[in-house]
Amino acid sequence: MFDLISRQKMPENIFKLKCNLMQLISKTHPETDLSTVEGAIHFAYNAHYGQFRKSGEEYITHPLAVAEILAQQGFETVSIVTAILHDTIEDTYVEYDDIKKHFGLKIAKLVEGVSKLGKIKYAHIQMQQAENIRKLLLAMSEDIRVLLVKLADRIHNMRTINNIQDERKRRRIAKETLEIYSTLAERMGMRQFKEELQDLSFQVLFPDIFDSIKNRLLLLSKKGSPSVDMIKKDMSSIMEKCSIDAKISGRLKSIYSIWGKMQKKKTTFEQLSDILAFRIIVPKIEDCYRVIGALHLHKKFIPGTFKDYISIPKENGYRSLHTVIIDDNFQRIEVQIRTEAMHDIAEFGVASHWSYKQNKSLDSINEISQFKWINQLIEMLKDTKNPKEFLESAKLEMYNDKIFCFTPNGSLISLPKGATAIDFAFAIHSDLGLHCSKALINGKSVKITSRLQSGDQVEIVPDFSLLVNKSWEKLTVTSKARNAIRKFLKQLKHNCRSNIGRILLIKYLKEKNKAYSKENIHLILKHFNINSLAEFLYFVGIQKIQRQHITNCIENMKPDKAFLLLGMNEDV
Repeated sequence: MFDLISRQKMPENIFKLKCNLMQLISKTHPETDLSTVEGAIHFAYNAHYGQFRKSGEEYITHPLAVAEILAQQGFETVSIVTAILHDTIEDTYVEYDDIKKHFGLKIAKLVEGVSKLGKIKYAHIQMQQAENIRKLLLAMSEDIRVLLVKLADRIHNMRTINNIQDERKRRRIAKETLEIYSTLAERMGMRQFKEELQDLSFQVLFPDIFDSIKNRLLLLSKKGSPSVDMIKKDMSSIMEKCSIDAKISGRLKSIYSIWGKMQKKKTTFEQLSDILAFRIIVPKIEDCYRVIGALHLHKKFIPGTFKDYISIPKENGYRSLHTVIIDDNFQRIEVQIRTEAMHDIAEFGVASHWSYKQNKSLDSINEISQFKWINQLIEMLKDTKNPKEFLESAKLEMYNDKIFCFTPNGSLISLPKGATAIDFAFAIHSDLGLHCSKALINGKSVKITSRLQSGDQVEIVPDFSLLVNKSWEKLTVTSKARNAIRKFLKQLKHNCRSNIGRILLIKYLKEKNKAYSKENIHLILKHFNINSLAEFLYFVGIQKIQRQHITNCIENMKPDKAFLLLGMNEDV
């Protein structure tokens, strides 16, 4: 076994990767003590020595690539060292205590957290995926950096996915990446991670469509670069006229986002007009509103496209003003207007909060308000046992665009698009959801199944003599509402079976001239070796315990002296 921390000589290609990574870290974190990073690289190199990837490359190239992805985004040393070491516990002889000894408790816990997200063997792929996602969400709730390393790990694996020969496996990984990991990146506000994961997945799942859009974008880029410059010049002229200091940049949208627009609008690439996106960055918040006024004054804009994410930010902390204007060539142009600070959050999400900008440590990133949705998601999912239901609930919470409604006292409630007043009621409290009878939307009485719109003021009118309707499950869109309804209906069904069991047991005792008494119940439970009366009655109700077995027990019952001394606590 190698000395884990020794500085043994590396092959030239690995040494070059090491130097490139350390130079990158020095650039983004000049204050970093590179000895810790270098120690982690040698530790991982020794641990993975003799291991190779499917491409034939030495395995150490993978954790170094993952660390480089995080370094490019400006993440701090702890995350980068965790990335370098992230596969050592799972794939080598290295143990938790080895990492704790050399790199401290914090990094050891993070590496262990990433390792727990490793391979799980199940007979059914859906159970495996559900368990992987459950563990990922739980690990995220402990420390968000576990997710950051996992996202970077998935990006590099997707970049090299063609080394996997099995096409079905490639497609399964790509589908999971698109459905789960890119969506989590979006929820983290990490645009670059999100778009790369989307495009890499899309390329695997729909290679012909991907290549077609890519080629057309390349052609458009060659022909249309003057167009981008002309639009920038035109916008700059407007800003100068209005005495607004602004930085303007333009780009083509990502391949996957263009495909999404084509699907949503049911149009071809040639018919799609808004494939250009421009950003206008200004010094102060009030300048953002001056820019939107100037653009709308000098250009036509598409009604309904103005969105104010400054007044009401997205849950991931994203803040900007959005609008779509029409240029002189009748081309639709999407414009995002924000400050420099907003731009950092829009591009880098959680990375923008890290110490490289603030020159101080931030140990609990989970305290940042826009990432508390992770713990809320965990709370919603904790009662979901069925793998299919779990996946459905996770995707419901992560996918949907949000609307914002208000309670009568002005509290803001965030819900997915398509949410009903039932979802609103459950968002406030489960008891209110279970007994809601009608709603007042903007003062008007409506059915509880009515769909909500952003800005609605909603008041729920409960009726505690009513119970949840089974049909509500299909009418709700939030996992909290669906899970609460399912849980209530299951408990209702369980109680019904238990009541049937109680009626049957009373009947069997009466047939044998025995009383439904605490002493007799105690003897019966003792005979069947069951401690809980409720559990026993449920088993009788579903006929898991047969009539003949119960009547045989009743016929052979004898008084229990111990019971006469101790009594029985459970109510019969």
